[in-house]
Amino acid sequence: MTDSEWARVRPLLPVPAWLRGRGGRPEAYCHRAILDAIRYLVDNGIKWRAMPADFPPWDRMYAFFRRWRDHGLVREFHDRLRGQVRETLGRDAAATAGVIDSQSVKADAVVGADSRGFDGGKLINGRKRHVVVDTLGLLPGVMVTAADTGDRTAAHVLLGQVADVHHRLELVWADGGYTGSLVERCLAAFALVLAIVKRSDDMRGFVVLPRRWIVERFFAHLMRTRRLVRDFERRTTSAEAMVHWPMTLLMTRRLARPAPGRE
Repeated sequence: MTDSEWARVRPLLPVPAWLRGRGGRPEAYCHRAILDAIRYLVDNGIKWRAMPADFPPWDRMYAFFRRWRDHGLVREFHDRLRGQVRETLGRDAAATAGVIDSQSVKADAVVGADSRGFDGGKLINGRKRHVVVDTLGLLPGVMVTAADTGDRTAAHVLLGQVADVHHRLELVWADGGYTGSLVERCLAAFALVLAIVKRSDDMRGFVVLPRRWIVERFFAHLMRTRRLVRDFERRTTSAEAMVHWPMTLLMTRRLARPAPGRE
């Protein structure tokens, strides 16, 4: 991170327990170096043990990642950044509309049979990422399942999780794979309007569909990150945390960018 990026990020980081007077040993490494190391790993797709010597020891980096994953601090940091970015762009910090979709990716050999499956539609043996993004393409919610999990089954769980945290969310766009009873269940259980965006029968070739292109752009951004091209994580919680990290980098750069007219 540059100095300007670190200046915007530092106040948004979760405060360690020892700084809040709750005990514990002070951390030995600067959070800036730790964040840079984890982002390097995600962007370049390396193993934890292959961390360059410029960064702190790999086991300390993994311990930090594991602690943030298990306590939900990755999501907390990401959500604070998302709120700041939305306010910078003149939006409310809380989104009222979003788009849901899924992406199947191949899984590495370390992924066990309990969390992997075969997606017959995409012919992929691995896992599936279910995401909800807002209208800016930022990420309010993600869930990783086996690739053979149905979109509607996963969407019912994911939308419930997102609705519990984002109380102002009212409208979610989706593709034709989310039709059926899910539309009525979302309205009754979560007070969410699930709007289906379909291709018309007379469409030929590639056509940009309203709203759905936002989540497709999000998936394209994930594919630029080598760690996310294939699922290398043993646990689905680690896979979900990995999805948050490239977005934190993207939003950090957006916050550090000069405001229009101030370049």
